[in-house]
Amino acid sequence: MDDLERAILISFDESGTVDSVLKSRAVAYCQQIKESPSICSICIEHLCRSKLVQVQFWCLQCLHEVIRLRFSSMSAEEKSFIRKSVFSMVCFEAIDENNPVKVLDGPAFVKNKLAQVLVTLIYFEYPLIWPTVFVDYLPHLRKGAVVIDMFCRVLNALDDELISLDYPRSAGEIAVAARVKDAMRQQCVSQIVRTWYDIILTYRNSNPELCSIVLDSISRYISWIDIGLIANDAFIPLFFELVLVDGLPDQLRAAAVSCILAVVSKRMDEESKLRLLQTLQISRVFGLITEDSDSDLVSKVSALLTGYATEVLECSKRLNSVDAVGVSLELLNDVLPSLFYAMQNCEIDTTFSIVQFLSSYVATMKNLSPLTEKQLFHVGQILEVIRAEIQYDPCYRDNLDKLDKIGREEEDRMMEFRKDFFVLLRSVGRVAPEVTQIFIRDSLSSAVASSADRNVEEVEAALSLFYAYGESISDEAMRSGSGILRELVPMLLSTRFPCHSSRLVALVHLDTIARYMKFVQEHTEYIPLVLATFLDERGIRHPNINTSQRASYLFMRVVKLLKAKLVPFIETILQSLQDTVANFTNMNCTSKELSGSEDGSHIFEAIGLLIGMEDVPAEKQTEFLSALLTPLCQQVEASVLNAKVENPEASPGKIANIQQTIMAINALSKGFSERLVTASRPTIGLMFKQTLDVLLQILIVFPKVEPLRCKVTSFIHRMVETLGTSVFPYLPKALEQLLAESEPKDMVSFLVLLNQLICKFKSALHEILKDVYPGIANKIFNILPREAFPSGPGSNAEEIRELQELHRTMCTFLHVISTHDLSSVFLSPQSTDYLNPMMQLLLYAACHHKEFSVRKLCVQTFIRLIKDWCSNLYGEDKVPGFRSFIVEIFATNCCLYSVVDKSFEFQDASTVALFGEIVLAQKVMYDKFGNDFLIHFVPKVFPNAHCPQDLAEQYCQKLQV
Repeated sequence: MDDLERAILISFDESGTVDSVLKSRAVAYCQQIKESPSICSICIEHLCRSKLVQVQFWCLQCLHEVIRLRFSSMSAEEKSFIRKSVFSMVCFEAIDENNPVKVLDGPAFVKNKLAQVLVTLIYFEYPLIWPTVFVDYLPHLRKGAVVIDMFCRVLNALDDELISLDYPRSAGEIAVAARVKDAMRQQCVSQIVRTWYDIILTYRNSNPELCSIVLDSISRYISWIDIGLIANDAFIPLFFELVLVDGLPDQLRAAAVSCILAVVSKRMDEESKLRLLQTLQISRVFGLITEDSDSDLVSKVSALLTGYATEVLECSKRLNSVDAVGVSLELLNDVLPSLFYAMQNCEIDTTFSIVQFLSSYVATMKNLSPLTEKQLFHVGQILEVIRAEIQYDPCYRDNLDKLDKIGREEEDRMMEFRKDFFVLLRSVGRVAPEVTQIFIRDSLSSAVASSADRNVEEVEAALSLFYAYGESISDEAMRSGSGILRELVPMLLSTRFPCHSSRLVALVHLDTIARYMKFVQEHTEYIPLVLATFLDERGIRHPNINTSQRASYLFMRVVKLLKAKLVPFIETILQSLQDTVANFTNMNCTSKELSGSEDGSHIFEAIGLLIGMEDVPAEKQTEFLSALLTPLCQQVEASVLNAKVENPEASPGKIANIQQTIMAINALSKGFSERLVTASRPTIGLMFKQTLDVLLQILIVFPKVEPLRCKVTSFIHRMVETLGTSVFPYLPKALEQLLAESEPKDMVSFLVLLNQLICKFKSALHEILKDVYPGIANKIFNILPREAFPSGPGSNAEEIRELQELHRTMCTFLHVISTHDLSSVFLSPQSTDYLNPMMQLLLYAACHHKEFSVRKLCVQTFIRLIKDWCSNLYGEDKVPGFRSFIVEIFATNCCLYSVVDKSFEFQDASTVALFGEIVLAQKVMYDKFGNDFLIHFVPKVFPNAHCPQDLAEQYCQKLQV
């Protein structure tokens, strides 16, 4: 054993006993040898004498890489040496008489790598340099199974590495593949085909495994060789004989099935294809699918039937003659019963092709009315297939209930897997709605009555069918209950499934009810059934927390839809929800119970929608709201009081409790309109004002607890919409507290709140904004960089992202102020010190911001400020120096230099929109400043941009129009 062999063995060692430093040195040594100019000779020498499989594999892998990367630069002698050596190896010959080692004695992975090396040589040399490689190989097959096996490995590697279109190929590789195939067709394909036939006849009894390998190669090559070489009286009977003989191994029979499928799938004109399909007499294999449904043979036969049916269907669609269509339909009707059986009872690898075929078959029925009895039967069979395919495996039942890692993975997998089947279901529903509805009804009935070991999956599948079917029903059909929907929806509502404790069953049941609520909207007699389902252990009281929270969300959607029709049931609903509501007001509730999804707050939104309607009597409304708000506010007050004597950060459970309480109050308020709380029932408005006063205390006691700041800010947003202008007295205190302790990311949400206030109240907000703006400007202009953001080593990516978001939001904030007649805020005595940094920020963003939508906002801001602050021509401006800044700085940098920058792409829509605003800015400047603008801009700025005189003149003319 030499140093290279030792290094290879060490580098391949996976036992963990080799020192890591030694292993690294071994890898480095191997790499050094690989870069040697004589590496090919070194590899072939070791292949001649070493029986170590690691060494053989490394040498072959190295040869493969070197040939692939350096072949064009090799000398003719070296190429010849490699060619002869590799060919001797694949022919089971010793390269060196003194060293009788033969690579074909090695394991499969070594032989596969050798095949890959030969295919790489074929890629470069066949047929121009080495035209006889295949012809020279064939005589060596007489040496027996070892060489035949290797020949098949070479053919398969040629398919994998070059010919097959199952892998992405470059244009160059496609051209080489075409060259190789053309040469093989002319020179050796017929000889290879005859050899295949002889090998199968010779070895089918003595070496069926070898025959399976040969058949695998045949199935790969049928797609591009002359079909007459295979679809003839020799091969077709042989294939079927191999498939149908019981005594032969399943592997051999399955390989023969793959060859028949390749024949069936061969591309050709439709008339020839139909004749071929007729001659196959495919019914001979129908009986095989009743055998062991899990075997590879049955799976292959099922795939064959699917492929056969698909090809027959395509022929029927493309052939115009009545006779041809009749033959196609006859063949299709023959194969469909067995195909449907296979789809329902057998493991089939080609699920996608099944859905494709069934979708194509259903599509042929779209224009047929009425459907024939046989077609209706086939529709029923398709629905059976869909139901069978979408059912969960019972072995995952516990995992799906617990929703552990395995359960989540299975649920995600099935969600993706079902998509195509649900699309197919909706297609069937449109073609045969009555059959589909009856099928769903019968599925639900039979699922309920099925045994306990299956009914969870069967009920879930039946409900999922009903849910998916709802997407294909029009709103009008759903409201009226067309067909037997009038029977199906009540059945859905009234049935109590014995497996309702299952998370999956409960979820799909609730989702399905929610989907068909438009029916209940028109048939209000079913409202009690809906409420019972959502309010008992099937919904909000379900033992699974995820199901309970989902029920809360769906119940809120139901309330939104039914609204006034639920008024008679309000007291019943509130009574049923007492314990659910109490969970939010229980001070002993643990943070774990309150953590996770916020869906629990949807119950409060549903209650708010119910009691917030004007249809509810005022006294009752006040009573209901007080009963809910009082304990919630008391809980917050108690927490705030306790926090004054404790460290707030030391009580995460209480923080979570307060957070959940604010969410509940916020959700509750969504049901009350501004008109109701400020005009028709001001008592309700007073209750929300008192609540706001309580929640604002949180900002004082917990100034730096970000989750609470976010929740209180969200509630202020809600109160702005609910209380209208009556929220004004509370804003100064709230804004002052939010601004005092805010970090850059907090400032973003603070500015968003101010934007909402400005957009809603406009100039009425002037005094409040005048007071708060100086604090905002002081904080933000000291945080944001004047120009580019820092980047590169030492910069914190997250901090920069937060600053960029704040910069973008500040530009929006300034734009909102300017465009809502509030620009005078910038000119108050407390704010004038911030005019210059504001102008610099707007100017830099207008010229350089990477988002053109932000640039556009800044240009619009400048336009509005010009209109507000600059008088026409000789009047006195509100801001001394602003006019000269606009003409000399803004016009030059934004209106010219930024436009000629390479980042300005006029093919982009946002760029065009920005350019439109820049043009408008110039028109406004001309309107306000007249020739003063042109005198500076045209003769002083245009020459610096190398603008020709004639274009400058055209610019002046266009601007003055």
